[in-house]
Amino acid sequence: MATVEHGPKQLTADGSVPGDVPDMNGAAARTPLARRWFADPRHGPLPVLLLLLTANTGVVDAVSILSLGRVFVANMTGNVVFVGFAVAGAPGFSLSASLWALAGFVAGAYAGGLLIRSSIGSHRGNLFAVALLVETLMLGGALIVSIAAGRTLSMVEDDIIAAGVAIGLGLQNAIVRRLAVPDLTTTVLTMTLTGIAADVPAGDRGPTIVRRAAAVVTMLVGAIVGALLVIHLGRSEGLAVAVALVAVTATAAVTAARGHKAWHSYTASADGVPRHG
Repeated sequence: MATVEHGPKQLTADGSVPGDVPDMNGAAARTPLARRWFADPRHGPLPVLLLLLTANTGVVDAVSILSLGRVFVANMTGNVVFVGFAVAGAPGFSLSASLWALAGFVAGAYAGGLLIRSSIGSHRGNLFAVALLVETLMLGGALIVSIAAGRTLSMVEDDIIAAGVAIGLGLQNAIVRRLAVPDLTTTVLTMTLTGIAADVPAGDRGPTIVRRAAAVVTMLVGAIVGALLVIHLGRSEGLAVAVALVAVTATAAVTAARGHKAWHSYTASADGVPRHG
């Protein structure tokens, strides 16, 4: 590219300094809101689909905590703490369910690692779609056990549901980690809230704050919906909504994975053009 002398710095023909890093925040700020969520140059429709999974996290954790003996199936930080409470003899905590959920989550994450390293893993769209289809099956299996058990669960049924859902969420976490969409982990909000608070003094009021706030709000809404379903209808109804959310997201992911799109590659640039090398 041709360059011209401009004061003390040499500029390229488009007015930029050679070697300068593009202003990604500025580019994001100029991108229409709908496009950032539904057709992001780097991530396609992943942002809005990950928000649906974030809402689902609120639903499944509400169901598990309120009906499976105070156990997390998506948030393993809280689950480790609950295991500690159960070991210490605190009333109301299920050591068995918590341990099965931990084991299921780790198994699901391991399966996700295998999927990432398979031939499917090189295509972001296919990787996401396959993972969500498997997660739908895991949550659907847990729902079948819940319906068959009726209103009262035995310890074995409780453990099966906790482990089954946790396997699906562990798989989801591994795949979302690989997709690396900023601020949308789908299950953990600690760093998201930290980022919102810590970046405010720097004057960050743009798309990053909006994305982080959206993640917090969607998980909160999911938790409220899940709790209302368990309290007023039952455990199975809450799980049914969780299955529906993941199934809808999986269907959208399968559709989005078709064809050849820039975001299917891990090397898509900010303008949606794949990079090579």
